[in-house]
Amino acid sequence: MAKVAVPGNGNVFLLDIEGTTTPITFVKEVLFPYIKDNVQEYLSAHWEEDECKQDVHLLKKQADDDSKHHRSGPVHSFDETVHTDEEKAIQEVVDNVLWQMAEDRKTTALKQLQGHMWRAAYTTGKIRGEVYEDVVPAIRKWRRLGMKVYIYSSGSVEAQKLLFGYSTEGNVLELFDGHFDTNIGAKVESKSYQRIAESIGCSADNIMFLTDLTREAKAAEEAGVKVAVVVRPGNAELTEEDKSHYKLITSFSELALPDSA
Repeated sequence: MAKVAVPGNGNVFLLDIEGTTTPITFVKEVLFPYIKDNVQEYLSAHWEEDECKQDVHLLKKQADDDSKHHRSGPVHSFDETVHTDEEKAIQEVVDNVLWQMAEDRKTTALKQLQGHMWRAAYTTGKIRGEVYEDVVPAIRKWRRLGMKVYIYSSGSVEAQKLLFGYSTEGNVLELFDGHFDTNIGAKVESKSYQRIAESIGCSADNIMFLTDLTREAKAAEEAGVKVAVVVRPGNAELTEEDKSHYKLITSFSELALPDSA
């Protein structure tokens, strides 16, 4: 695949995680199954801890909002202000979490609980983050050239930091200037990318966004952000229209930087 030139004013890289910096198989076959297999045990072990209570409270708020807007799915309706059947309450939360995951929802409430569960798994060595071989060398090169690098993922900032802090490449968090998650907005909304540009303190056209999903690429383009779609094994198939419209790369090494374009 031919080199893709990074625009001369593109001095900020914004990177996706799943399918871009990290194999999609790691997310689908390691991270998410870990949550499904361990959420009940985790809640039972941490139920009385403040952090877990905050997670459950946020999930309940999300469930209440879903109920008001007639979204289908289990709603844990226990009253947190009075004594309840703990086993029943935990099961209601488990049901809600599994439903949200089955629906591939990206709610902040779900991502927060997942992040806390993954933290426990990473720090105890049960999970190690995976990154593509071309990613770390490319980012090191970008940074040597004075470019800034940020992560934007639907996974929580904490989950992002865990993946890169406990990775097969070691702790590579120093490679990133910052992290964004759904608190800045959904990745399929153009306003999210405008907010990111404002937060970084640069114009949108100074940002080069690398993603594997064309709906995210479209939203970024609408905000004025430069885009390249990363084609990796296991990623969603691209249409012929997608292939003709977007700049495509299969490795970060295929990006021709301004000094070498």
